[in-house]
Formats: sequence, C-alpha cells, structure tokens
Amino acid sequence: MHQKITPNLWFDHNAQAAVDFYVSVFPDGKIIDTTHYPKSAEEGLADFQQELAGKVLTIDFELAGQRFTAINAGPEFKFTEAVSFLIACEDQTEIDNLWGKLSAVPEAEQCGWLKDKYGLSWQITPQNMDDLIKKPGAFARMMDMKKIIIADL
Repeated sequence: MHQKITPNLWFDHNAQAAVDFYVSVFPDGKIIDTTHYPKSAEEGLADFQQELAGKVLTIDFELAGQRFTAINAGPEFKFTEAVSFLIACEDQTEIDNLWGKLSAVPEAEQCGWLKDKYGLSWQITPQNMDDLIKKPGAFARMMDMKKIIIADL
C-alpha cells in the first residue's frame, strides 16, 4: 500500500550514514530504494552540482511501518525541535532501548524528547502516555524528567 504522506528529511551530505543508523535502531527498519544524482550534464547534472555526480540523491526507507525519504543535499537546512517523531513504546524496556540508541544531545532532553546525532528530534513515550499524565501530579513529574520513567508517573 502506498503511503499518502511521506516525511522527507534533508541531510547534509550524510543521508546514507543516517539511514543506515536509523534502520539499525528499529528491528524492522529497511531501505526500500536509492536514487543517485546524474553522472553528467548529458544526464541532467547542473554545472554547480559536479561534486555530486553519481552520489546518493535520495533514500526511501521504512521504520516501524512508517516510510521516509532521506535527501542527500547540503548544509542549507537543519532540523529543529519544531518537528519531531513520536514513538509510542510498549513498556519501559522499549523506552530504555530506544533512548540509549537515539539520544546524542543530553542538553536537548526533556519530558521524553531527545535529539539524535543527526539533529532529528524524537519523543520516546509510553503508549498510554495520555492516561498516565492524567494522574494527580504526573504532568509536573513528567516535566521534570528527561527520559520518561513510567513507574514515576
């Protein structure tokens, strides 16, 4: 089945390394397709793109059933916390596992949010987070956490 909306992620010439990392984090992660920049002007390569000739242009990949496209571009655009990907985890073990693999910027961590080594933001939360934070005092406790500890909510 074709996914109607696919997030496109812009990387600074390191899309292949990023995708290899992400598919290693998720047990069912997989690369679906890879396209390359043209190799010459005859194939459509612009003069200013000569250093990109034949290199990876895009990589379509899938994580936990969600399809993404990684664009191998340049330094013009960076990820911000304005966009993040929420992962609803089954239990504390899954939270701990994903947190350990993805967290790379400790100063960016707060209430279940983290930033990975490529600058992408993730929310690592329990599946029942909406119910957990309705408990008396749970929202305030969550705001003081970095990684979510289910038992403390």
